[in-house]
Amino acid sequence: MAAKLHEECGIFAVSEGKTPLDVVTACYYGLFALQHRGQEGCGIAVNHSKNISLYRDLGLVSQVFTKDVLEKIPGGSMAVAHARYGTTGDNNRMNVQPLVINHKKGKMALAHNGNLINDFELRDELESKGSIFHTTSDSEVIAYIITKYRLQTSTIEQAVVKAMDEIKGAYSICVMTDEKLLVARDPRGFRPLVIGTLGDRFIFASETCALDTVGATFLRDVEPGEVVSCVDGELVSDRTHCKKEPKSLCVFELLYFARPDSIIDSIPVLNARLRAGSFLALEHPVQADVVIGVPDSGITAAIGYSRQSGIPYGVGLIKNKYIGRTFIQPQQGQRDTGVKIKLNAIKSTVEGKRVVLIDDSIVRGTTSKRIVQLLRDAGAKEIHLRSSAPKFLYPCYFGTDIDSSENLMAYKYTDDEMKSLLGVDSLGFLSTENVTKLSDTGIEGFCTACFSGNYPIKNNKTKNKFRLE
Repeated sequence: MAAKLHEECGIFAVSEGKTPLDVVTACYYGLFALQHRGQEGCGIAVNHSKNISLYRDLGLVSQVFTKDVLEKIPGGSMAVAHARYGTTGDNNRMNVQPLVINHKKGKMALAHNGNLINDFELRDELESKGSIFHTTSDSEVIAYIITKYRLQTSTIEQAVVKAMDEIKGAYSICVMTDEKLLVARDPRGFRPLVIGTLGDRFIFASETCALDTVGATFLRDVEPGEVVSCVDGELVSDRTHCKKEPKSLCVFELLYFARPDSIIDSIPVLNARLRAGSFLALEHPVQADVVIGVPDSGITAAIGYSRQSGIPYGVGLIKNKYIGRTFIQPQQGQRDTGVKIKLNAIKSTVEGKRVVLIDDSIVRGTTSKRIVQLLRDAGAKEIHLRSSAPKFLYPCYFGTDIDSSENLMAYKYTDDEMKSLLGVDSLGFLSTENVTKLSDTGIEGFCTACFSGNYPIKNNKTKNKFRLE
C-alpha cells in the first residue's frame, strides 16, 4: 500500500448511431478525461463490421495512444475504452483492459471498474471445470461468468443479469459484443457509471467530466443493479437487481477519486468537498492566519474550511502539473523523489504564519510528513493539519487500495503520536458521522467501511474480523 490511495479504473464507451463520430478519437479523449482514475495502462476495443479489434498497453493515455498508433486502429461503429489502476492482479500488459473473450457465440469485450470479494472462489470453480485464465485480474472472472451464461441464454443481457447473481462486490462494467453494447452496475452502486447522449449515440462513462470532454449531454446515472443496453438506437433497461440492496456508493469518490467537475449520483463533487472543509472547520477550529490546501483534492476542502472559519485562504503549495501522483511510482525511493519535485511551498504565503494545512486524507503519513517539512523550511510558524477524510482504520475490499490495517497511520498510532510523527502543532480528521453528510441534496447511502469497519457486504474476508452491517 502506497503513501496515498490509488485511484479507481475509468470506463468509457460509445454506442452505434447515425451521428457521424470517430469512435476511436472519442474514446481517446474520454480516457484523457478519466486519466486520474488509472495511470498504469489503458486500452480501446473497437467494433468494426462485427469484428472486435483491441489495442492496449502499459502507460498513460498519451504514451500508449500515439499518433501512429491511433492511425492504425481501424474505425468502427462502437467502442469500449478503459484506463486501469489494478487493485486486483499484477501490473502487466495482460491485465490491461478491455479484455476480449472469444466463445462459440462470438466475441466479447469487457471493461470493469471495481473489485469482487468472491473472485478467488469463482476462479477456483471455473478452473476446476476447465477454464484457462490469461490474467490475474478479477475482471477476467467476470468475463468468464458472463460467457458461461451466454452459452445458456438467448441474449447477452440475460447472461449479464444471471452473472450478477454470482459475482459479489463492487463492479461497474461495460460489455461489447459483435452486435451490442451494454453496461451494468452492482446492486449497491459502489462505483459510479453515467449515461450521456451525443446526437443519436449513447456515451457511457465512469464520470460526467468524460461526457463533457467529448461534447456529450448528461442523461442520467446507471442505477445500482441496473443493466442498460443499446438496442436499435434506444436504451433498454433491466432492473431485476435494482433496489435489492441498500445503496453503498464509495464516499471516497466524493472526497478524492472523482474529478471536482464531475457529478456523482446527482452529487456535485465540488460541493461535497466544500462541505467536507466546512465540517472540518466546525469540528476542528483553530486560531490561524491562513488556510492552504494540498493540490489537487485538498484545495476545494481548504476553500470550504476558509469560508466556514473566516480564516483567509491562500495558495501555499504549487504542484508541478507535469508530474503524476507520487503513489504511482512503484518504489519508495522513487516516491521520495516524486514528492520533492511534485510540490513547492510558496514562502510569501506561509512564512511567519500560523498555517491550516488541508489534505484529502492521511494514509501512511509519509507524504504528509514531507509536505509539513516543506512548509517548515519555507518558514511556517505553526502548522495545523486537517484531513477532509476520516481516519483510515480498516481494509477495503471494494476497490480502494487498502489491503490491511498494519500500514495505516491512524490504526498504528494515537492522535498525539501521529501529531509528533508528522511534526504538526495540531491534527484533526473529519468525523465518520459528517462524511455521510457530504451531499447537499439529501441523498444518502455511502460505504464508509475503511473508516468505520461496517462492511456493507458480508464475506469471508471480513467475517469475525470487523463489524458487519
